[in-house]
Amino acid sequence: MDQEQAQKLAIMKQDIEIAKAMSNIEHKIVVMSGKGGVGKTTVTIKLAEAFNQEDYNVCILDADLHGPNVPRIMDIEKADITLTEDKKIKPITKAGISVVSIEFFLPSKDSPIIWRGPKKTGAIRQLLAEVDWDNIDILLVDNPPGTGDEPLTILQSIPNIDGAIIVTTPHIISLHDVKKCINMVKKLKIPILGIIENMSYVQCPKCGEKLFIFGENGGKQLTKEFNLPLLARIPFNLNMGKSAETPPTPESEIFKNIIKKWRFIG
Repeated sequence: MDQEQAQKLAIMKQDIEIAKAMSNIEHKIVVMSGKGGVGKTTVTIKLAEAFNQEDYNVCILDADLHGPNVPRIMDIEKADITLTEDKKIKPITKAGISVVSIEFFLPSKDSPIIWRGPKKTGAIRQLLAEVDWDNIDILLVDNPPGTGDEPLTILQSIPNIDGAIIVTTPHIISLHDVKKCINMVKKLKIPILGIIENMSYVQCPKCGEKLFIFGENGGKQLTKEFNLPLLARIPFNLNMGKSAETPPTPESEIFKNIIKKWRFIG
């Protein structure tokens, strides 16, 4: 057997391991964006909170190797990883939400990941195969922005993905980049559940006027172009990006309404 055949066989074996490890997860949703800084991680966490409040066992896979911010927002950076009896990695749980992140394996929060593509791909696939995914109803994957190795690996490796959620702002640059993200998901024949327009406007606390500092109706135009549902327009709120144990924000109701749009939610 030559080296190429051996690599193909190893990938096939790992595909089987991943499918077996993730077979008990009822639903898998990938959260994506075209560019960084649009609030994708915050949206992922708020969706997880909404699912948790509906009594679903929810887990977040933080697949952003270079910027694993889910543990920081949820204040679980210093959590210690433990293993099950069969040597599977146990997710860290806080406020009813489980989290898996490369951050838990780094020597410090400031340690960079300086890896080329194959090593990044290998790390993600190893997590998929070696985490204890039992008793999870909803898996939310916080993908890094763009269309590179990490999001491609997630989309190609996780079996039976229910769909992708695309996060954008109304800014013209964000809209331009998110089109590439949408086309990537379409090429891979994965359903798109809809688009969330984040940072849509700032609402004056005194007069209630909405200020569209990044432009208006960008997300709406995008949904028309691609014939996709606009799940929500979320305004700026400085408290929205805080941990899951802070009091609910007005946006919490928005995320509850988002998840109720999907048929698999009771």
